[in-house]
Amino acid sequence: MSLNLSIHEALIYTMLTMSGVDRDISDAELGRIGAVVKNSPVFEDFDIELLTKVSAKCGEDLGKENGLSEVLAAIAIAIPEKLRETAYAFAVEIAIIDRKVEREEIRFLQMLRDSLHLDKLVTAAIERGARARHRKI
Repeated sequence: MSLNLSIHEALIYTMLTMSGVDRDISDAELGRIGAVVKNSPVFEDFDIELLTKVSAKCGEDLGKENGLSEVLAAIAIAIPEKLRETAYAFAVEIAIIDRKVEREEIRFLQMLRDSLHLDKLVTAAIERGARARHRKI
């Protein structure tokens, strides 16, 4: 299987894969993905009506043999270097939305970091910022 993703699709695949890696896609996670796509400047020229189609395709691709590996490889190819930190930040936003990050989610973040060739200090800063934004009193 050789996936050919647009930048927008790759960013969406990143968030959806993060959401599904623990086998429990919550309404909060789906809502956040929708909010990211609607409100982030990187998605200005993306047709929001395509989100459902991209989501369904992502599920199909992940369900195939070696799906996760193929999706990670496709994400790494599609996302240009200047947006790799953005992709990682989007994934962290989805992981932390329920205020607990499961072991599977941590492992996926490590795999994503490695696939995108991101610096560990940069990813730690992104993670720390997300934790700070999602704290409760």
